[in-house]
Amino acid sequence: MKVKVKGKRMKKVVSLVDKQKSYSLDEAVGILKQAHTVKFDESVDLAMKLGVDPRQSDQMVRGSVSLPHGLGKKVRVAVFCKGEETAAAKEAGADHVGDQDLIEKIKGGWLDFDVAVSTPDMMRELAKMGKILGPRGLMPSPKTGTVTTDVGRAVKEAKAGKVEFKMNKLGGIHVSVGKLSFKEEALIENSRSVIDALLRAKPQTAKGQYIESLYISSTMGPGVRINPSEYRSV
Repeated sequence: MKVKVKGKRMKKVVSLVDKQKSYSLDEAVGILKQAHTVKFDESVDLAMKLGVDPRQSDQMVRGSVSLPHGLGKKVRVAVFCKGEETAAAKEAGADHVGDQDLIEKIKGGWLDFDVAVSTPDMMRELAKMGKILGPRGLMPSPKTGTVTTDVGRAVKEAKAGKVEFKMNKLGGIHVSVGKLSFKEEALIENSRSVIDALLRAKPQTAKGQYIESLYISSTMGPGVRINPSEYRSV
């Protein structure tokens, strides 16, 4: 019986999307809403393939953007700092604050946070954790505003829904834009904020088509291809 129900769910999902067609962002979000058949609140993500050369350092695409409607989930923030900044981080709502003690916990396998913020003076030690934090997208960076002397502001931005994006070795980028329970307008506005930020981050040396493909999807839903006109007008 369970297999049959699963089959019905998948048939419904598949029937909603024409794989040969590109949809407007509004249409795509509407499809994801219709495809929702599971009991939990699915995450919604954008997936992009960029027309840049990942092997060239001057074509690396990385940045951050504050989502107008947040992510719809609690963001756990760890702050690596000393002295006066410790109090500022705690007052801003950081979940974990420390210096060498947190670094030692990471060495032991602790990674119970979603965003890492660091003061510049801590980066020399934290950089030694690059092989652990880097692949998980947890290494603080000046480019995303997570290496800063104003840790309080960085914590508040992360808690409010600031997300980071970084191109992988294949030229791809994946970014969460909220939960499927969000109103359609909120998901659309969050998505447009990410697309606009990505366009602003286009390397000056990039040639040809910058965003080669763009899809929006939910955890258990289909991947819906977005019409290029949605992101080539900026």
